[in-house]
Parts: sequence; structure tokens; C-alpha cells
Amino acid sequence: MKGLGVMDAIRRDFLMIAGAGLTGLVVPAVLGAAPKAPTVAKDAAGGNMFDVRKYGAVADGKTIDSPAINKAIEAAAAVGGGTVYFPAGVYASYSIRLKSNIVLYLEQGATILGANTSLTGTTSGYDPAEPNDPWESYQDYGHNHWHNSLIWGEGINNFAIVGTGLIWGKGLSRGGMDKEKPKAETPGAGNKAIALKNCHNVLLRDFSILEGGHFGVLATGVDNLTIDNLKIDTNRDGLDIDCCKNVRVSNCSVNSPWDDGICPKSSFALGYARATENMTITNCYVTGDYQLGTMLDGTYKRWEAGSKVVPTGRIKCGTESNGGFKNITISNCVFESCRGFALESVDGALLEDITFTGVTMRDIRNSPIFLRLGMRMRGPKGVPVGTLKRVIISDVTCHGAVAELPSIISGVPDYMIEDIKVDNVYMHQVGGGTKEMAALQPEEKADAYPEPRMFGTLPASGFFIRNVKNLEFGSVEIATEKPDERPSFWLNNVDGADFFRVKTTRNHTAPVFALKNVKDFRVFGSYSVKDVKQEMVDRMVI
Repeated sequence: MKGLGVMDAIRRDFLMIAGAGLTGLVVPAVLGAAPKAPTVAKDAAGGNMFDVRKYGAVADGKTIDSPAINKAIEAAAAVGGGTVYFPAGVYASYSIRLKSNIVLYLEQGATILGANTSLTGTTSGYDPAEPNDPWESYQDYGHNHWHNSLIWGEGINNFAIVGTGLIWGKGLSRGGMDKEKPKAETPGAGNKAIALKNCHNVLLRDFSILEGGHFGVLATGVDNLTIDNLKIDTNRDGLDIDCCKNVRVSNCSVNSPWDDGICPKSSFALGYARATENMTITNCYVTGDYQLGTMLDGTYKRWEAGSKVVPTGRIKCGTESNGGFKNITISNCVFESCRGFALESVDGALLEDITFTGVTMRDIRNSPIFLRLGMRMRGPKGVPVGTLKRVIISDVTCHGAVAELPSIISGVPDYMIEDIKVDNVYMHQVGGGTKEMAALQPEEKADAYPEPRMFGTLPASGFFIRNVKNLEFGSVEIATEKPDERPSFWLNNVDGADFFRVKTTRNHTAPVFALKNVKDFRVFGSYSVKDVKQEMVDRMVI
């Protein structure tokens, strides 16, 4: 809007924060009388604004400003809350410690810059990583610690980070993946842009993250979490949402070539198994195809041919899966030049009631859809194997998936994936599979790390389905660009399989179905194959 000033923008943010349920925040509305004190500006509505420059921040990109920023946060907390305001400038920082009832407002042109630290360690860098024994071994280093971050908060509530500024984790560790940066375990090193633990009523909106370290955002045990309109261009994970409840992720763009884009998890990092549940992810774009920073600067430079980057960049529930994933909807999202969608329960998680709908995928670098129930069981002893059930996949189009990997739905022999519906789906595969590939019998690998390439090349061009109960496909087309000798659907140890209006590429000599140990199989109303109904199939090719 013409004439919209900074304080008007903050008032707009306050109204939206209040709408999100973050009551108790004291946020300025409009510019009013001159400040009554040198450190606290009072607006016309009586709210408090704390300008970090008035607490000593220099914003020259060289001076370490985190002591001044933390003073401003503490001053705001001391009076019950307020807005900690970052005018345009570059604020080189180590750890910034969040408090309850605080808003960090990043003005356009404001950058919080993660400062560099020594490769050999220092006592004056980021806050030390807190201990997390005795369950540290159940997840990797980054999931076990929060304080060794650029911005962190623990046990706090009613706070937000908003505004159109930038958080640049230039000096953050990637977890040992970069020789020019310290390992995450190095004293004084930081390895996350934003880390939150055991918080509630949290809003993150409108800002950008560049080079977020191991995690752009790690939220663990955070309830009533809203993440909206973030732009993340990063060198590991974008958003990791772990053991959280009542979460809304919307309108976010993530370029994460080396790791996952948006990744719900349910680790044991809190010391007990807690599900991530009641979550929606909508209107988001995930990719791994662009050189670091070029999504944010608008140049969108793709990786050069022959580069060693194998883009990840996907939405995935897992691999940490101790507690579970329940009541999750993923809708209206775009995947481009990255791995496909993954649901994984391998550590005892109850993965139930998932909807994946209205999704477009293009240039997918492994399985478009990967559903895996396994028995890695990284966690306390005696925990039973988990479940993966009640999943609906609908209104999905995928173009250009790799030749050797179809979509995968695979449990293990004694623990079957259950109640899966796939409807109105179009899968365009590169194709080119041979008769030798069609004859493969992949190992179960029940306790392996879950990843689509775990089974090697697969004997199906469309869907590889094993150890599943109650499966339904309707209005599904498998199109192979090159002739493919593998069946479109490969089923083994499946109890209840219903296929309606299935379509495959014409003039290919490969069968549509290869069945082994399948009960209650039916296909009908399909152009590519005649109607068949069988109560028990030991082995059949159709």
C-alpha cells in the first residue's frame, strides 16, 4: 500500500499474530509521540518497540552484534514483551536467545548474519551444545542440540519472527560436510539458523534464510506452530518439524540441493517418543535444482551438467520415526528436480491418517512416491515395530521420473502396510527397463536405512508393491517414454488389491501386472487389461 510505513507494517503483523492465537504480545501499532526513553519507543497505542541499535548494535557486518541484540530482547522481556526491531543493516552475530512474548521484526534490508568461527574451536562463538544423554545415539548430532544455533529458544511461548529481512547462516556448520567450516561438534560452532525446543504459540513469517547450516529451522516439541511465506535457499535441510503438534506450513519455497526441503520428523530427541500430528503443508514449492542462493536472488541458475550434486529437496516424513506421524495433510505443492514424496516408519512410529493431494512433480530423481514400513528400530529396546496405514494419494501428476525406480509401497513380511488408496494419478516415467530388470527379485532389507535406492533397480515401471494389505488404485495411468520390458505393477505378498480404470502405455510388449502371492485381486474397467478377479494368485502375469 502507498504510504505504508514501518510501524503500519508492524501493526499489520500484530493483527495477524493475534489472529494466529499469539495473545500476550505487545506490538506497536503506529508511530506516535517521541520516545520517552532512549531505549524504548512508545507508539500511540502504548506498545513497546526495542530498536537493537539503541542497545549498541552497529549493523556493519563486522562487529559482533549479538550481545546488543540479546540486551534488547532481555529489556523487552523485562517489561512483559514487545517488538525487537532490526532496521536495515547487517548484524553479524553469534547466538541470539529468544524470550517469551517477543517479536523479532526484520525490516526489508535487515540481515542477521551468522558469524564465522575457528575451524579448531573457540570459547567466544555460538552457545555450547547442551547435553542430551542418554538418548543421544538415537538420532544424529544436529537433532540433539538447540543452543548451538544462530537463533534459539527453549521452553518459551507467544513469540514470532516476522518481516521481510534475511537470516544468513554464512558461518554455520553443515554437520561436517564442508572443509571450509568447522564440524558441528567443534567448540563454539553453530549449526542451525533457528532452533526451537518445547515451545508453543509460535509464528515464523515472511523472512528468507540463506545457508541455514544443518537446519534452516529445527522445531522440536513445538505446538501451535505457524510457518508462512518463508523463502529458504540452503545447504542442508530447510524445515525440520520434529515431535510437534498443531502445525501449519504454507506458501514456502525451499531450495535444498543437499538434503530435504520440508521434513516432518518424530525423533527421540526429547527423551520420549512424541508424534508429529495435526499438521498441514500447503502451497509450497520444493526443489534441489538451483545453485545455492540463486533462488533468492532471482537468477535461478541450475547446476551445470556433470556436477556431483544429486538434488534432494523433497517433502519427507522420516527418517527419524520413533513417535509417529498422525493426521497430516499435504496439498497443492510443487516438487521440481528433486526426490519424490516419502513416508517412512522404521523406528516404531505409528504413521497413520495421511493425505497427499493436488501435487505436481517434475524431473523427479528417484521414486516419485516412497512408502516404507521397516525395522531399523533406532531407539530404546523393546519398542514394537510401527505401523503405516490409512494413506490417501490423489490428484498427483509426475513427469520425468528416473528409469530404474518406480514408486514404492513396501512393508516387511510380518508387518504390512495397510489401507492405501491411490486415485487420479498420472505417472510419466523415463522407461527403458530390460527383461533382465524385470526378472529381479529385490531383497527385503528390513532393518536398512529407508531410502528408495535401498533395493537397487526394481522390476516395475510404475509401482513396486510388497507386503501390503488392502490396496486400492483408481484412475491411474503409467506412461513410459521409452519402451520398458518391466510390468507396470509388480505385487508380492499383497492381501486385497483392487484396480479400476488403469491405463498404461500402448504398444509396449510388457505385461501390466506381475503377481506373486496375492490374495483377493481384482482389476476391472481398464483399457490396458481385461477384467480379472482372483481369490488367490500364487504367480501370474497379466
